[in-house]
Amino acid sequence: MIWLDAAQIQVAFRTASFATRLAFAYFRAVIRLVLFDIDGTLIRTGGAGMRAFDKAFETEFKSSGVTKGVSFAGRTDTGLVRECFLKLEISHDAKNQRRFFDAYVFWLDHFLGQFHGQVCFGVHDWIEALGRLPRSPALGLLTGNIRLGAEIKLRHYGLWHHFRSGAFGDDHENRNELAVIARERGSRLVGSSLRGDEILVIGDTPLDIQCARAVNARVLAVATGGHTSEELRLHQPDWVADELRELDVADVCFR
Repeated sequence: MIWLDAAQIQVAFRTASFATRLAFAYFRAVIRLVLFDIDGTLIRTGGAGMRAFDKAFETEFKSSGVTKGVSFAGRTDTGLVRECFLKLEISHDAKNQRRFFDAYVFWLDHFLGQFHGQVCFGVHDWIEALGRLPRSPALGLLTGNIRLGAEIKLRHYGLWHHFRSGAFGDDHENRNELAVIARERGSRLVGSSLRGDEILVIGDTPLDIQCARAVNARVLAVATGGHTSEELRLHQPDWVADELRELDVADVCFR
């Protein structure tokens, strides 16, 4: 299989004959659902999320520095909590999970106002451009954040109102299963069953690419998180960009 990046696809399309371009335009799949990851893709919290995790363990379980050495990138909150509970030899039962997450969302809301985070470059423009498409896709979230944590983060940065569907870390601990849930919810939203090539997943980690492939979705990987474009390209997403604003929305959604 030959992999082309976005620039190569655009050149091939523009240099093709009129008949070829017409056939391409007729038969190409149209993106009907766009699923965004949150941390490192839509926003960067400046460390507020990780600090809230640590503070919840400090206040509820009298343990400090719990997240030291724990990788957060592309993980689900529920999976992270399970790992930390095992590390501390704390029972991973429903009561302790609820106790942790009640404290976590309190501290998350508190620290977001103290840390210097930001919306990632190009996000506002991309969301606006998606809405201007002749057949604008539904927008959703595919994230390891628990739903309330996702809402707190995105409301803080003025983005929550854009998203009508999604799958979250408290829906399932396994990220690949979240992709299945997001596809099912997206299908209900648009009123028909979605094929994988009608779904676009946008994320910043290899795990985002992996979970998109679990439902045969297209993947746009952005190097606005902790991975470089070269690292992401090794996992063969459909598009790779240093920032979202490098790619034209129509070129991606009407590929």
